Amino acid sequence: IEGPLYVAGAPLAQGEARMDDGTDPGVVMFLQGQVFDADGKPLAGATVDLWHANTQGTYSYFDSTQSEFNLRRRIITDAEGRYRARSIVPSGYGCDPQGPTQECLDLLGRHGQRPAHVHFFISAPGHRHLTTQINFAGDKYLWDDFAYATRDGLIGE
Repeated sequence: IEGPLYVAGAPLAQGEARMDDGTDPGVVMFLQGQVFDADGKPLAGATVDLWHANTQGTYSYFDSTQSEFNLRRRIITDAEGRYRARSIVPSGYGCDPQGPTQECLDLLGRHGQRPAHVHFFISAPGHRHLTTQINFAGDKYLWDDFAYATRDGLIGE
């Protein structure tokens, strides 16, 4: 899910990046992976665009207490298609309880909560763009996400 909270232009790094600005005393996490092409070969030079909420469930740019591009980075994969990011474990969050989304969900008898997650855009010239996310195991709303975005293969520890 892309969602409405993506902001283009996050800082760009080669291979590895720190995503947080150090002001939130959250639990440190490391995200790492490898990007492959359609033939299963490592894809060097792909852009992995990552973003997530802070420990209060808010996103930089939309939360004035956070620095610009906090918890948002673009990482270029290395020669083996690998990337790595250091960040903090995000919190899940809910939609605005007074907003139109929650109003609609109320009519459907649903809550507006999302589990903790990290968003990904993965792109490379000559390849299809991938939009995905990883949800966190153990989150109360893992299997009760109002956006129905949890999949077995997209759960991280």
